[in-house]
Amino acid sequence: MFKKINYLFVTMFGIGKLPKIPGSYASLVTVIILYILFNILSVPPDLFLYFLVVIFIISLISVNVFIKNLTNKDPKEIVIDEFIGQSIPICLYEIAHNEQTNSTRVLTFYFIMFILFRIFDITKPYPVSYYDKNFKNSFGVIMDDVCAGLYVVAILVFYMIIVS
Repeated sequence: MFKKINYLFVTMFGIGKLPKIPGSYASLVTVIILYILFNILSVPPDLFLYFLVVIFIISLISVNVFIKNLTNKDPKEIVIDEFIGQSIPICLYEIAHNEQTNSTRVLTFYFIMFILFRIFDITKPYPVSYYDKNFKNSFGVIMDDVCAGLYVVAILVFYMIIVS
């Protein structure tokens, strides 16, 4: 029973088993879920940030259990790390823009954050590549996506400084 729940958690209910690009599918589903949470259901993004920290901690344990007997310590079916990494820039964007903005602007920024996150997650610039190459455990699996998410935050902050 625990193995099945753990499997569903680390694969985001089986999204990680989708063919070809499971990480991109997981990131896209994350964007859709967060749009619904923040812009339709009005969940406070700062409250979600606490939830994300809990998910991060649970993920460290769950991914470790999942990869324990595998030779590949970063299998493609693990996509909870994409959920965490993609959530960071979106959540921080929502915290920074806690006033009601038009949905076209929000969707545009969500799309940009999705594309940037996928670029950083796939190309793995330093330190994303550092975690990916040097930590063959749950920490490395998750931290490369956290770093990719933080790169997106840095780009958005840089953009906001330029336009203001």
